[in-house]
Amino acid sequence: MIIPINSSQINELAVSIADRLFIQVGSWNLYLGDAGLAKDLAIECQANFEEGANIAARKALEAIQVKLGGGTTSLPLSKLIPSNQFFDLEEILEPYCG
Repeated sequence: MIIPINSSQINELAVSIADRLFIQVGSWNLYLGDAGLAKDLAIECQANFEEGANIAARKALEAIQVKLGGGTTSLPLSKLIPSNQFFDLEEILEPYCG
């Protein structure tokens, strides 16, 4: 059963993600809100809420493909964020998961 979530909750989740999670490239941190990935990640997480925060976070981070080099290459978001960011995402998702 999919836990219902409305568009304002998706936006609230996206805002929580936007300024807390980031892609790390060298010594630079690009926050997901600035990269335009926060809402996509929120929607992807929502699709797996019924499986709990851990699974929802893991599946969403693997599903979101980030295009690099003008789209010639893409990597899953999970490969571009520091490992501790996974736990931050889990923490953000906890209130939404059953």
